[in-house]
Parts: sequence; C-alpha cells; structure tokens
Amino acid sequence: MEDIFVPIVVVAMLFIGLPWLIFHYVTKWKSAAALPIEDERLLDELYEFARRLEDRMHTVERIIAADNPDWHPAIRNEREREEERRLEYRAHERSN
Repeated sequence: MEDIFVPIVVVAMLFIGLPWLIFHYVTKWKSAAALPIEDERLLDELYEFARRLEDRMHTVERIIAADNPDWHPAIRNEREREEERRLEYRAHERSN
C-alpha cells in the first residue's frame, strides 16, 4: 500500500502543489507592484508641497536679487532641469 501511496503524493505535489505555490506568489507580487490609492494621493500631495516650496524659494531669490545686485541666484541650469522634471512628471501623469 505504501508503495502506491508515496508516488501518488509525490506526483500530486509536483503537478498540483508546486504550480499552485508558484501562481499564488506570482499573483501576490503583481498585486504588490502597484501603489495603493492612498500612497498615490500622498505622493501627489508631497509633490505639490515641494513645488510650492520651490516657488517660494524662487520668490525669495528674486527679492534678494532685487535688493542686492551683486548676488546671483542658484545656478539657472538647475532651474531648467527642475522645469524639465515637472513637464516629464505631468506627461507621465497624463499617460496613466
């Protein structure tokens, strides 16, 4: 009896148990790959907060530059790069 039972269990484990285990974790990984809605909202809020802070920083730089003509604001290339990042982020948002 044991001679028949062991091969049946082994075959069942190979053809039923192993695929079930693999598909179970594949679906878990796929569902974990996406951000939850709450996290997406938080990320959007943080992005808007950072954008407002950057706008304030630019306003302060303009005020300082108006008061002190010898002072030069931060490197303009950095501003241009940030503007490119904003445009890329907005394009990415529209595509999703």
